[in-house]
Amino acid sequence: MAATQSGYEQAGELKFGQVGIANLRIRNLDIAALADEMRERVRTAPKLFDRAAIVLDFGGLSACPDAATVKALVAALKEAGVLPVALAYGTSAVDTLSRDVGLPLLAKFRASYERSETAAAAEPAPTTKPAQVPEPAATPPETTPAAKTEPGLLQSQPVRSGQQVYAQNRDLTVCATVGAGAEVIADGSIHIYGALRGRALAGAGGQASARIFCREFHAELVAIAGVYKVLEEIPKKLHGKAVQIRLENDQLRIEELA
Repeated sequence: MAATQSGYEQAGELKFGQVGIANLRIRNLDIAALADEMRERVRTAPKLFDRAAIVLDFGGLSACPDAATVKALVAALKEAGVLPVALAYGTSAVDTLSRDVGLPLLAKFRASYERSETAAAAEPAPTTKPAQVPEPAATPPETTPAAKTEPGLLQSQPVRSGQQVYAQNRDLTVCATVGAGAEVIADGSIHIYGALRGRALAGAGGQASARIFCREFHAELVAIAGVYKVLEEIPKKLHGKAVQIRLENDQLRIEELA
């Protein structure tokens, strides 16, 4: 254990890393309905959701709820079997709310939602231009070298239970098994040339075009841009098969590879 400048050993070593925590985007503040939904998720996949840490995101509501309502929601969700551990960063009202209810703020969730939900709105609408007489060809400008793209992350060793591999702003290739209880995350696509028994989350930054490929499918959970399925929701005929997973119309499509 590292020693401090004064010569005493540290009682705890603090590190920061990528944390895979589920985000509960609340669109209707019906406490009973939210608790029932989470209770059903825990019942359907207890190994995955039982006592799972979740972040509460109130960005889907027209107004920030009050502290009493949020405390009641937290209590109901705990009773349902999950553990709210933080609020997703939003407005100054959410900042005040986090202090009132004693939960920290996490900033990354709102950012990924905003990227995915506003991408279409930010794209300018196509316009029709009148026909123009072609101009004489101009001397082509000097070409500049294409910008270098960061190569994908290659994981050659098995990812074992409790381990997590994160490929930030790139694809992830795993040339081994992803064990039960392990987690692989990529902002791009994920390629697994072995058995997938743990969790795989592609498009972690909100990229709906990301895909997951694996040679032997037994995943506890797969997700693309936050849209997920657990093993219990996947047809048994796909278990153990080579598959690709993609997002289409906000629904996960899992297809067997030839």
